[in-house]
Amino acid sequence: MTDSSTETPSDIARGVLGIEAAALARLSEELPAAFDAVIELLMAVTGRVIVSGMGKSGHVAGKIAATLASTGTPAQAVHPGEASHGDLGMITKADAVILISNSGETRELADMIAHCARFSIPLVAITKKPGSSLGRAAAHVLGLPDAPEACAIGMAPTTSTTMTMALGDALAVALMRKRGFDKAHYGLFHPGGTLGAQLLHVSAVMHKGDELPVVGPDTAMADTLLVMSQKGFGVAALVEGGTLAGIITDGDLRRNMDGLMDRTAGEVATRQPLITKPDKLLTEALGIMNSTQRTVLLVVDDDLRLVGLLHIHDALRAGVA
Repeated sequence: MTDSSTETPSDIARGVLGIEAAALARLSEELPAAFDAVIELLMAVTGRVIVSGMGKSGHVAGKIAATLASTGTPAQAVHPGEASHGDLGMITKADAVILISNSGETRELADMIAHCARFSIPLVAITKKPGSSLGRAAAHVLGLPDAPEACAIGMAPTTSTTMTMALGDALAVALMRKRGFDKAHYGLFHPGGTLGAQLLHVSAVMHKGDELPVVGPDTAMADTLLVMSQKGFGVAALVEGGTLAGIITDGDLRRNMDGLMDRTAGEVATRQPLITKPDKLLTEALGIMNSTQRTVLLVVDDDLRLVGLLHIHDALRAGVA
């Protein structure tokens, strides 16, 4: 036995993490045989996946439901106590239910178990005890290895909740892959904050239409400068025959200062400007601007028609830094 008087907090932390890491490795090696069947069941659900548990298992249920919901599987956490006082009405025949109980004998789950049986609602159990009341009532059991808890007295839910959380992540990711859920879908469910900004496309923030500083090859430089000043981006896009043909920047103006006002936009423009596509991630477009020390990217479609303009300030305002 370890002498607690000589243990440092770091020693304790490493011990806890070691116990939980070993349990996760064991869970991977002993993945419940019903896992594939549960994925098929959840894929077929036309309603929502209801996740519930009591105490610490209830907190884990909330996290699992949130992860499922944000990755393409409609889900909701329902508190078993509230379910017994009316919230059972949230659970319909179109749903599937995942109940979490380490012992499988959590009495607060009894009403939810009975409700599932009464209305033939598919029930999945996550428990260490497949032969428990919960395990026997479930259509599928995702059994957890009988690994020791990591707390000092071996009783507080630690290892068991970690395994359950990880198993929930495994379910969510497997469902994501089966559904073909990608970054574009993910972005629809995460419009706010840093995650949302990282998943924005150029089309979401680019300037378009009358905002674009467009000139033709024969536009006099006096008129070109007026367009550049009016639009406020410090550049002009050269469009010829309906497609992007070049760009005029401050650098082009400086390089052609001698006799500038006697020239046309086509004579001054840089003919191969940096471009991007509307469906490019905003973070990727910002990377191009940073690596080339440019503040503007012209946005074109597959036929090289000008459809927008992205300024570095647009990316920064959107929260992409």
